[in-house]
Amino acid sequence: MTRYFLPMLLLAAHLISCSPADKVPFEDGVDGYPTLRKVLEDVDKYQVQIIYTQIDRNEHGNAMFTDYTVNLDDKRYFYPASTVKLPVAILALEWLEEQNIDAFTAETSMLVDSVRPFQVRALEDFSSKDSLPSIAHYIKKILLVSDNDAYNRLYELLGQDYITQKLREKGLEHTIINHRLSFAASPGENRISNPIRFVDSSGNTILTLPERITESIYSNVDKPIIGKAFYDGDSLVQQGLDFTFKNKLALSDLHGIVERIIFPMSFVESSRFAITEDHREFILKYMSMLPAESDFPAYSKTSYWDKYSKFYLNGSDKSNFPPSIRIFNKTGEAYGHLLDASYYVDFDKGIEFFVSAVIYVNENETLNDDRYEYEEIGLPFFSELGDYLYQLESERKKTVPADFNKFKFKY
Repeated sequence: MTRYFLPMLLLAAHLISCSPADKVPFEDGVDGYPTLRKVLEDVDKYQVQIIYTQIDRNEHGNAMFTDYTVNLDDKRYFYPASTVKLPVAILALEWLEEQNIDAFTAETSMLVDSVRPFQVRALEDFSSKDSLPSIAHYIKKILLVSDNDAYNRLYELLGQDYITQKLREKGLEHTIINHRLSFAASPGENRISNPIRFVDSSGNTILTLPERITESIYSNVDKPIIGKAFYDGDSLVQQGLDFTFKNKLALSDLHGIVERIIFPMSFVESSRFAITEDHREFILKYMSMLPAESDFPAYSKTSYWDKYSKFYLNGSDKSNFPPSIRIFNKTGEAYGHLLDASYYVDFDKGIEFFVSAVIYVNENETLNDDRYEYEEIGLPFFSELGDYLYQLESERKKTVPADFNKFKFKY
């Protein structure tokens, strides 16, 4: 892989990777994008970070990467919201394969029990074809509509130790996943995993997992504080919100997760996700599927329109999805943060690139008041960034065309 970095807006590295006719990313051509330009001119206010990766192919068709970054800083904390669901979904398949049990598949029924007051059972799922939950069905719900309960069940399956160990083995060292989402639980309760049973179609138990407790404490040692005030229920607390025991996922790690699942052979074996090609294709299919294309679970276009979680094509736009484009991605939205990590493809025009970005839009610096500038600044920023990079790629000359056959799925 070839990687060049553009810290902040100092773009000297482009001299290495761009010909004189090429536009310099994030410097040339931004005048036609008012929100993008506004954000780039005040990166500290919006706490924006961007990674844009150009993809070129060598004579063997293998992908080579060139990175351009804006304000990238792995040590600067932001809340990763639902983007943590992507590595957990992938690791659930890695865990499954490690069990090496005959007739134990991603479709095997997964029954979550409860033995403590704060825990919740999951013994059925009426959105699945057989009304039973499974690893595969939870992954579908995570990747299609970012379902919180589906993530929580896989988090309970894996536990903090397994998640942390596996991500660190792959070189993803700026990530902490230590809590359920939209679920009231203390840091100590989030270290306790529910008992789980896997049963076959005849009701026979294949594998039983008892309650498991993580002894290690995975927290943000810098004790990050966000905002100047926050609501705790109906009460306004006049101080920033403490994110010490909240999830963390640095943008470079998130970007790297998407790269690893798209082009695993561009990484050394120890850095890849250890899953079969069938399971990798399963992840790719549902990362790129539109909610209305799914039968089980089924989603209406009224609630989950095509671009619902495709921020680079304007997440609030309810028009139909462009037929030649697919975006393999995971988004997040919480506490004034918007994120999207994507592999963006136009099959007809031969365009492909990676882009990951995070922005913080909370003018009044108050959390939990539902007064974030998502519609005014956040989503327009992503939409303009996506179009800006798409136009750059449309003009970029490539020596070897990409073969996209392995990214085309029957939905």
